[in-house]
Amino acid sequence: MENTHSKEVKTRQGNTLACRHRLKSTPLFFISYLLLVISFLSSCNSNNGHLRIQGEFKGFNQGEFYVYSPDGGIRGLDTIAVKNGQFSYQVSLDTTATFVLVFPNYSEIPVFGTSGAKVEIEGDASHLKEIKVKGTEENDLMTAFRLKISDMTPPEVTNAAASFIEQHPTTLAAIFVLTKYFIQSDPDDYQMTFALAKNIQRANPKNKSIVKIVSSLEGMKNLRDKSLIPKFSTTDIKGKPVSNEDLYAPVNVITTWATWNYESMNIQRQLKRMEKENGVSKLKIVSFCLDANEKDCRKFMDRDSITWSNICDERMWETPALVKLGLTKVPDNILLDSKGRIIAHSQNLSELKQEIEKLMK
Repeated sequence: MENTHSKEVKTRQGNTLACRHRLKSTPLFFISYLLLVISFLSSCNSNNGHLRIQGEFKGFNQGEFYVYSPDGGIRGLDTIAVKNGQFSYQVSLDTTATFVLVFPNYSEIPVFGTSGAKVEIEGDASHLKEIKVKGTEENDLMTAFRLKISDMTPPEVTNAAASFIEQHPTTLAAIFVLTKYFIQSDPDDYQMTFALAKNIQRANPKNKSIVKIVSSLEGMKNLRDKSLIPKFSTTDIKGKPVSNEDLYAPVNVITTWATWNYESMNIQRQLKRMEKENGVSKLKIVSFCLDANEKDCRKFMDRDSITWSNICDERMWETPALVKLGLTKVPDNILLDSKGRIIAHSQNLSELKQEIEKLMK
């Protein structure tokens, strides 16, 4: 009489022989087809949870450029190396996000990413306006828009940007266009900018980025000449409390800057020179650093002997005091008198220097 173990062994052996028989009797073309399907599914799933950006540049054989995400796709600033004109960058991504490529001349190209997508970039590095970004519908859409406005006059660009937002309010591209061509370009028509932002918000009620932009635009209402600066309270990079009550000097300046923006760093250097010439009792400066890494901020401050209060909480545009003040770009600034009244805002370096020198006299 066979024991239970012997029966189990024979059963397994029988099942194995049956499987082999079925496999041998299965048509070869079906097995090949099955393996092809498995291989295809595996390759499709390998990119899930990631975004891949790759491409090739003419006229850019060796070097590097940078990438950051204004809506949380990555934290801080990443470096992308270029070798023999080619580059490849992969990042974990389980949602949608905007990535901004920053080139050595500080030009920026947006890339809109989704989980599992592969984005291809190609073009001539000496003609960045003509760079093509493709691989998703939004990137194709944005590329067509950039090529369309490349030879337009500023008023024509504004009209084209407004039309783009109205036609595609649900896209990440609409938020980028709003930020670049309206908020960061000092539009004369604040009401139009605010209306476009609200249009995007209605189409994307759960999008945190557009909610914050609308809040910042509401803060911009305070940036009127002769009005009092909004009350704010925060902590600088050294742990020192900073508030609107600290701005009591004859001339006071609030600025924004970042290590990835040359113009903003140059303004900090020029303010340092003016502070030295006039004295800290006459010129009070408070700066907001938009770097996502506090170490980068400290490095620049140490190198250029920047000693005034700098706020760098690594929250970038989400810094509460920044939103309250209505500062929406890099570089940006507010000029105040000793009573906290706004004298001017969003001036370029030349205008800012002239205004400070005039007030000092």
